[in-house]
Amino acid sequence: MTGTTDAVVVGGGIVGLTAAVRLQEQGFRVTVLAADDPERTVSTVAAAVWYPTHTDEDPRVLRWARDTYTVLTRQAAEGVPGVVLRPTRMLLRGRFDGPPWWAEATGDLVVHPADPPYEVELRFTAPTVEMSPYLAWLHDRLVAGGGRVVRHRLDHLDDAFTGATTGTTETFGGAATVVNATGLAARELAGDPAVYPVRGHIVLVANPGLTTSVRDEANPRGITYVHPRRHDVVLGGTFDPQRSDTDPDPATAEAIRARCVELVPELADAPVLGERIGLRPARHGGPRVERESTGVPGRRLVHAYGHGGAGVTLAWGCADEVAALATG
Repeated sequence: MTGTTDAVVVGGGIVGLTAAVRLQEQGFRVTVLAADDPERTVSTVAAAVWYPTHTDEDPRVLRWARDTYTVLTRQAAEGVPGVVLRPTRMLLRGRFDGPPWWAEATGDLVVHPADPPYEVELRFTAPTVEMSPYLAWLHDRLVAGGGRVVRHRLDHLDDAFTGATTGTTETFGGAATVVNATGLAARELAGDPAVYPVRGHIVLVANPGLTTSVRDEANPRGITYVHPRRHDVVLGGTFDPQRSDTDPDPATAEAIRARCVELVPELADAPVLGERIGLRPARHGGPRVERESTGVPGRRLVHAYGHGGAGVTLAWGCADEVAALATG
């Protein structure tokens, strides 16, 4: 793999794969370096519902969220695997000062009165993504266009420019353009101390026929959300900054289930199918999507990490910006 129009994307999660697809559409020959199998990435663990959770207001973030909403809505209409539009009810406690900063990205958010302990209820349509089939679709789309996904864990970002041996039979030859979409690993690879883990815990139960997502983000007993999918329902959850353990926690799982049953009583008899724990790649100051000078003529390094729990919500908008930074 040689030439200035080629790119290596470091990171095989949702941010890395969407960036790779956009670069390929710009004419790049792309290799994605994935440190782990897809089922071991935090993207697979994600509830994967469009919503800029724990993301501060920012014009760039709003643009990324709006553009991603548009792409996912179109993909749902086209029957892309795993993408479904679902009605959402978001219950708000305390004083209501008007629609949230991200409301315009949905295009259909309306405000309704709500019974105590809630002040109002927001209703809007949200794209939802079942990550295993969606990541597989992104992988296949990249490969069909001539791209590659290679299992390899980098020790230094510079190795992506020069090429390295994967330890198996596959190699990659380096490229003039490198995209750093490494999530939590960016703390070391990019030398960025602002990156930190946020532990997330969800419970999966059989779907008793639910089609609407419901949220109570300010529940004093813990963040609460119910996201139905085709065959199961994601019950959440936790948002634990600076906590990096991923061991099962039965007490936390039971507390999540109890909160969700209180919110949606139809879940009371739904059999538990399992639980998932993942580490969201958060960053103080918000996502870093920018080009960094490498000090080497002809080399371009573009960073795209720190999306926290909003990777799916911002992915396609960020991918567009990554492509612009790589070609501009």
